[in-house]
Amino acid sequence: MTDQYQNFSHSPIGKFVVKNLGLPQPQQLERFTQAMPVLKGALLLGAAPNSMLSTAIAQVLTNIHANSYAGNNPELQQQAATAGLNLGAFNAGDKESKFKALVFDASGIQNSQQLKQLYDFFHPVMRQVSASGRVVVLGITPERATDVAQAIAQRALEGLVKSLGKELKKGISAQLIYVDPDAAENIESSLRFVLSARSAYISGQVLRVQKAQLQQLDWEQPLAGKTALVTGASRGIGEAIAEVLARDGAHVICLDVAAQQADLERVASRIQGSALSVDISSEHASQEIIQAAAAHGGLDIVVHNAGITRDKTLANMKPEAWDLGLNINLSSIERINTELLAQNAIQAQGRIICVSSISGIAGNMGQTNYATSKAGVIGIVKYTAPTLNNGITINAVAPGFIETQMTAAIPFAIREAGRRMNSMSQGGLPVDVAEAIAFFASPASGGLNGNVLRVCGQSVLGA
Repeated sequence: MTDQYQNFSHSPIGKFVVKNLGLPQPQQLERFTQAMPVLKGALLLGAAPNSMLSTAIAQVLTNIHANSYAGNNPELQQQAATAGLNLGAFNAGDKESKFKALVFDASGIQNSQQLKQLYDFFHPVMRQVSASGRVVVLGITPERATDVAQAIAQRALEGLVKSLGKELKKGISAQLIYVDPDAAENIESSLRFVLSARSAYISGQVLRVQKAQLQQLDWEQPLAGKTALVTGASRGIGEAIAEVLARDGAHVICLDVAAQQADLERVASRIQGSALSVDISSEHASQEIIQAAAAHGGLDIVVHNAGITRDKTLANMKPEAWDLGLNINLSSIERINTELLAQNAIQAQGRIICVSSISGIAGNMGQTNYATSKAGVIGIVKYTAPTLNNGITINAVAPGFIETQMTAAIPFAIREAGRRMNSMSQGGLPVDVAEAIAFFASPASGGLNGNVLRVCGQSVLGA
């Protein structure tokens, strides 16, 4: 659905009205298109003394051919040179240069006094970040810190990043990547994603990277040779997920109920995938999925996207509405995961990705059943992650206001509030959710396990 206010705010008259009334002016976000480089523009790199991630960061920047600069930091220059990265010189007094990304390695910060290094790096250049730019901070997972002082300082990074996401405007995002001390080599997938246009509607988020087996892949076709299952694939977010996974090289088994057969076959045909009509709440669903996947060599990726809403306040909700929502949105995922894992139907290095919701994080009036089920999905991710083996991971995305047929039917005032109540001042698109799922699905994302990534433009709900 077209965002008429966003279009108006960028018209000549709209710009005048918005400026004089102090209204939000939603930036037209840059989104990924085929053959787009990871980063379109210059990058300024900084690091605290004795940081442990700078060489790994420099290696990623070398791999993506980033046009990288740094201030007077001999230690950082040496680490970059080790990775083959040529850092251009940047004078902090230069107010004319523009940067598409600011990246700071904060892993060397040992105590709260040293947090001033973040101010010293960011303060002079905050007004020099281009529209749809990126701010990325990398630190050590606080739980893996060497002492309490370091853990406190590293945990403080979250406040900085979330605040920057709300200050920057112009479609600029801010993200934090926590890295375990032994997982520096596993950051590439995460750093590529948050720097790229694939993460357009994600801001103020925290990713946690663990040590995992490194996988060789073609970054242009990272899912080549993989088989993916996407539930609820006949339209909306599910259709976008199927399209993006297919774009990245996967054969996609598109699953939905029989009532959606025509749309399901249309989607599957367009992406050269397979259509599978199954009610995921049935007791035979898992076996039908396993049989369909066997024809393609088994499952590498499982995306639990199917879900329903049956909104009423709890006082007005009928028991069948509660039961239906919980069964489809939560219990069916539990059953399918349990059976697929028990029967070794997910290949080694497989990926399970669940679609939760910010309603499951913050709650929402009139959605007790939906919010309960989506909070339960987060529980599935959190408590299943430590039990997995063979390199299999499980993560979730939690969408906020996404422009779909469902949100188009919301009353005007509520719809506008949903669009504006985030740092991007606009709704997201189904492709934004799909890009996040493709990121988790990548063979290079093995270091991500148990994460819940909000795709909400940094919504004020549950922030």
